[in-house]
Amino acid sequence: MKKFLIIQTAFIGDAILTLPMIEKLKESNPDSLIDVLSIPSTEEIFKSSPFVNKVYVIDKKSKYKGFFSIFKFSKKLKKNNYTKIYSPHRSFRSAIIAKLINANESYSFSNSNFKFLYSDIINYNKDKHEVQRNLDLILHAYDEKSWKIIPKLNIDDRSKNKVDDFFVNLEAKNKFAAIASGSIWETKRYPQNYFVEIVRNLAADSFTVFLIGSKVDEKLCGSILENSGQNVINVAGKFSLIESVYFLKRMDILIANDSAPTHLGVCADIPVLTIYCSTVQNFGFYPYNNKSSYISYDNLDCKPCGIHGFNNCPIKTFDCGNLLKPEKILLKIKEMTNA
Repeated sequence: MKKFLIIQTAFIGDAILTLPMIEKLKESNPDSLIDVLSIPSTEEIFKSSPFVNKVYVIDKKSKYKGFFSIFKFSKKLKKNNYTKIYSPHRSFRSAIIAKLINANESYSFSNSNFKFLYSDIINYNKDKHEVQRNLDLILHAYDEKSWKIIPKLNIDDRSKNKVDDFFVNLEAKNKFAAIASGSIWETKRYPQNYFVEIVRNLAADSFTVFLIGSKVDEKLCGSILENSGQNVINVAGKFSLIESVYFLKRMDILIANDSAPTHLGVCADIPVLTIYCSTVQNFGFYPYNNKSSYISYDNLDCKPCGIHGFNNCPIKTFDCGNLLKPEKILLKIKEMTNA
């Protein structure tokens, strides 16, 4: 039996964008076993994939921070006798783990750190979507439409019941909109006061608005709630990632920054409007289902200032966010929800 290991120890969004690759790898090798190496925050995602056999978790920030601990961890994985290793994650740590496991074949991208430790290198095409790049990694052919694979996740009954119970007493006559205002990177966050204006307008236009996010986003969402009036509910930190996908299936639209909720919305296959501040859609992380779109203020010499963003605007203006006025986003939302 073929045994494959996927090394993906990046952020939540990156993990979700690895799922189509895993699906196609399983489809091409139906009798194989596919394991995944993840970080704690993405374990739930991979465990919910119907195509993943087992998930191994490495906590890079504590237990497995040093080389000796990585060495011992890799030696344990080596006992699984993997046929091939695929590493969409491009860090030096991933390369070292792949080398120590010593599978017959190991694949990563041309811009990976320590790429000489892999047996096969695949060109990283910066002009493609991340889903396409990951399909390239497993040498899977696709056309203009076939790469747009909606990630599949198994949602257990407990998660469904928790979300269903939440909606029992809510007015079904209203349309539902979700707002994801947070991001790890400050320069990816659309201005809070602009989000308040968007929320107020939606709430006044027969929408019930849900402010979503992780525990980290509770304070931010709470602040938006305080200034937004009626028909607005803060659910930040109330649902797990998988529960959030099921929650989003009830939404008429999701408005999010260039961050993980965008990809959760694609999993739910709902209309997603992604707002790009310091980053751009051309990096290849835009929502790609047919119902979705994105918006950005692009007439700036300083944009993009980095692929991930920064804690503060490098030139102290944050024009990429401030010049993208709420009126333009509200028009886009109206266009998407009335289509």
